[in-house]
Amino acid sequence: MSLAPRAVLVHRTTEYEELVAHHGTHGQAAFFLATRGRDIEEVAERHHRTRRALAEVTAAIPLTWRQARVERTDLDRFLFAPEDVVVVVGQDGLVANVAKYLSGQPVLGIDTEPGRNPGVLVRHRSRDTAELLAVAGASVDELTMVEAVADDTQRLVALNEIYLGAAGHQTARYRLGLEGDGGVVEAQASSGVLVGTGTGATGWLRSVWQERGGGLPLPRPTEERLLWFVREAWPSPATGTTLTAGELPAPTRLRLTVESERLIAFGDGMEADAVELTWGQTVEVGVCGERLRLVG
Repeated sequence: MSLAPRAVLVHRTTEYEELVAHHGTHGQAAFFLATRGRDIEEVAERHHRTRRALAEVTAAIPLTWRQARVERTDLDRFLFAPEDVVVVVGQDGLVANVAKYLSGQPVLGIDTEPGRNPGVLVRHRSRDTAELLAVAGASVDELTMVEAVADDTQRLVALNEIYLGAAGHQTARYRLGLEGDGGVVEAQASSGVLVGTGTGATGWLRSVWQERGGGLPLPRPTEERLLWFVREAWPSPATGTTLTAGELPAPTRLRLTVESERLIAFGDGMEADAVELTWGQTVEVGVCGERLRLVG
């Protein structure tokens, strides 16, 4: 007999909860914010809106379904099952945080602060949860993801973008090339390389794209095409600035060979969950074979 679906609610600790945990009490947190010209009531109200949304979503889950709840910091220790329906309650970035841990489960994004969040990935309101759960998996957008695979089998997957470079503000040194480009490789020294998807084109990737004049067409979220940019490439007798931007249609890969003692690769802003690369290692970046199945 097949298992009943399980609704997995993904959320994150609110700013109010973090403040009270750090300062000990509501009063202490209020005093701290007041010294910096902020009112805790605004922070507390946002906290209450989030908690109300979580309660409304929980109440909408069918009684025959199983339930689980996971906080963002625990995602890397949570085991998702094939029959799960993932309900992300919070901000757009929380959907990106959970995406790399999934393998085809439908994701429903619930916006806890309409008007404050862009709503690109958290597209729905908590009041609509019951209706959406009834058809979850039947009507989804399959969003393209990006992956980086190192020559030692380390693998990183992201929904928005992958950054490759040095930790902190040091210069990243490496050799860069493209598959199918006649073996052209360039030694570079830069602030790192950014490779992003159509979903990422609403965030960090877009800011770099705008700085470069928008010459390349931005990919759509469901399009199997990525854009890549080298950030602040430095010209010198040993390093070049010819290969600094381009497209990566599937299955083309961008290949980077490390020429520094330590570089890192991380996805969707989660530097704490980085892949570490050392001298001589090679990493390839391209369109991921998996998709995020986002309820439309």
